[in-house]
Amino acid sequence: MDLEFSAELFEWRGPAPFYWLALPEDGCELVRAEAAQASYGWGAIPVRARIGATEWETSLLPKDGGYVLPVKVAVRRAEQVEPGDTVGVGMSVAPRGGRQANGQGPTV
Repeated sequence: MDLEFSAELFEWRGPAPFYWLALPEDGCELVRAEAAQASYGWGAIPVRARIGATEWETSLLPKDGGYVLPVKVAVRRAEQVEPGDTVGVGMSVAPRGGRQANGQGPTV
């Protein structure tokens, strides 16, 4: 599943890394359709995301009935993205294929 969207980068004093992009509702519907095969627990959905030329793996987290995408410091710096900026994102749900939540080795 591939999804492209634009969203405003915001700070949320929840779990680290604190900076997030909210998926639009139509994107949330697509993610929900893939969630059963991809989720590794507590509602987190592993994804591969891209902003500009920077790609990374992370996990969407549920928030207010939708999902938010965490944007790492290294990504924000590489793409010169600041809170309040509207950012274009490419994203795919990326089932972990037996990897642990941190991406290291097989699950036990």
